[in-house]
Amino acid sequence: MLDEVWKRIIDCEGEKFKQIRGGEFFYKVNGNRLELSRTNQFIFKSTIKEALIHVPLKNTVSLQNLRAPSNLFSILMDSRIRRDNW
Repeated sequence: MLDEVWKRIIDCEGEKFKQIRGGEFFYKVNGNRLELSRTNQFIFKSTIKEALIHVPLKNTVSLQNLRAPSNLFSILMDSRIRRDNW
């Protein structure tokens, strides 16, 4: 499932994503990491793999131990990424 989700993430590079509290961001794919537009943090492909264990997500609580939990939530729960998987 990781490879399928990662491909969708790559396909959505540069598109706007909306956080739970309304903030918007986009990301750039650089190898196996996402460079986030509104922060100096990165999300690595390995972090996506860890986060996928918890989907579907209702909020960011289960992602708090991972980097950029609100961005992770926004990406993984977006219909462009999740489609009909969860």
